[in-house]
Amino acid sequence: MSESFHYNYSAERQSEIDAIRKKYLPREEQENKMAELRKLDASLTTGAFSASMALGIISALVFGVGMCCFLVWSKIVPGALLCVAGVIGMLVAPWLYRRLVEKRKAEITPEILRLTEELSQK
Repeated sequence: MSESFHYNYSAERQSEIDAIRKKYLPREEQENKMAELRKLDASLTTGAFSASMALGIISALVFGVGMCCFLVWSKIVPGALLCVAGVIGMLVAPWLYRRLVEKRKAEITPEILRLTEELSQK
């Protein structure tokens, strides 16, 4: 009777098994709350950044067309109007960003405070 015990351990294999197992386990409530908190925090500036960048880029292009009116086509009045409109748009873009961030912060603050309170109690 040759009974021998053979045991092979592979850290790589074990980590793969654990990763597959995690897919099928029910998610913990705390992980879900933390993911929701991260998502809310990331959403604070996303929309504001996109809107202010779009306004800034469009304003810069309008300013460039105004400069072309001045320098290339010798149309002074339309060029001046387009340049002024472009400069105003570029000056408004940072203000728009701050306003949108403040508005979004006011919207999500109660939810973030609730989630942080729940997570810090556990």
